[in-house]
Amino acid sequence: MIPSQSQSLAEWDPEIFNIIEEEKKRQWKGIELIASENFTSRAVLECLGSALTNKYCEGFVGHRYYSGAEFCDQIEQLAMDRSLQAFGLDPAVWGVCVQPYSGSPANFAVYTALLQPHERFMGLDLPHGGHLTHGFQTPKRKVSATSLFWESMPYRLNEATGTIDTDMLHRTALLFRPKLIVMGASAYPREYDYERFRATADAVGASLMMDMAHFSGLVAAGVLRSPFEFCDIVTTTTHKSLRGPRSGMIFYRKTDRKTGQKNDLQNRIEQAVFPGLQGGPHMHQIAAIATQMKEVQLPEFRVYAQQVVRNAQACAEALIALGHTVLTGGTDNHLLLWDLRPKNIQGARVDLALSKVAITTNKNSLPGDKSAINPGGVRIGSPAMTSRGLKEADFRQIATFINRAFQIAIAHHGPSVNDDAFEAAVNADPATTQLRHEVESFAMQFPMPGFDVTAYRAEASAAGGGATATTQ
Repeated sequence: MIPSQSQSLAEWDPEIFNIIEEEKKRQWKGIELIASENFTSRAVLECLGSALTNKYCEGFVGHRYYSGAEFCDQIEQLAMDRSLQAFGLDPAVWGVCVQPYSGSPANFAVYTALLQPHERFMGLDLPHGGHLTHGFQTPKRKVSATSLFWESMPYRLNEATGTIDTDMLHRTALLFRPKLIVMGASAYPREYDYERFRATADAVGASLMMDMAHFSGLVAAGVLRSPFEFCDIVTTTTHKSLRGPRSGMIFYRKTDRKTGQKNDLQNRIEQAVFPGLQGGPHMHQIAAIATQMKEVQLPEFRVYAQQVVRNAQACAEALIALGHTVLTGGTDNHLLLWDLRPKNIQGARVDLALSKVAITTNKNSLPGDKSAINPGGVRIGSPAMTSRGLKEADFRQIATFINRAFQIAIAHHGPSVNDDAFEAAVNADPATTQLRHEVESFAMQFPMPGFDVTAYRAEASAAGGGATATTQ
């Protein structure tokens, strides 16, 4: 049976519809602390579910390989214009490509544009907070394709301070002679020493790239320092702290930093994106970028970004007060790294215990860890719950929930307890059920961006749930 054009998802495929409804309830009833996730707006969701998904637009504005692209041209131009405006960039100096499907393809396109096969680049090592696309490999295999097609050399943190060892980076770069140095991370809680990175890049004649995927919203709001003064190329995702769709962007200098002469980066990057690595751009995503970049320019977004940082700092301070260890002793941005090694328990087990009480985080490698599957840390982020209106007092309450979940995990953890037995014990513990009820009652107090939860609230009330916490 072919679905009628007028049938809704609920009518045509109730199985998928119901699963999506359960996911929406999960998001509303839980505490979302994954640093790379956020809750986007209804306007962005409407773009993503629009008729634009029907349209092929291979090529770039004004130069498409398919006809009928006049409205898509208008949308993509708006997305580019608003993105430059959101970051305060002069369009005579900077350009932006909004076609990458996400952050990883954006990074891959930059490498393709700037590097010949097997040329050298440097990025932060993944166990020290870097991203897979920054060249991660192990002694046994090249994990990321970026280390397969190019020669990558990691730089690392100073393990005593938890901050980037820029002295080691400089010494290594002088020996390795990379053509590109990549800044940025997926788990780094501190500001960057842009001046030192730029000096190292200049010393070896390398281009300097920042992957600001995690904290780009904080840069746009002026809460963190901007990489644009120092870098040649800046990449980002558009969700995370930007609170937009799941997509990516590449910003590139159109003129040389020193001479002011026009360069060919635009052509090289656009050619790498299409036809080099991708097919037709996803116009529904690009429309959603344009819509979100309009929001990013509002004063309210700056207030949001400031609150993101305050909330992360409040959570870190509260965990430390409860006797826990936070890498670097705190955070400058939207995330913190909880070091569980002093407690002799794996991050994976604490992450599992948290998930059982409706708190979502992610296990995370820390400097010195040998396994990404069983690392020593948990990464905690504030963007999503800040989007729901939480303030510092609420994040201090969240820290107490986290500590109680940790106590449940510790009670059932041991070297002779395998993962299945550990999970079964956590599930069976009455403290898990009680804490989950309290967490859900707390979370359901707060508004949910993007979709209506009225029916879910009535359902929860009928089932005996409801808001009991009073910390809003």
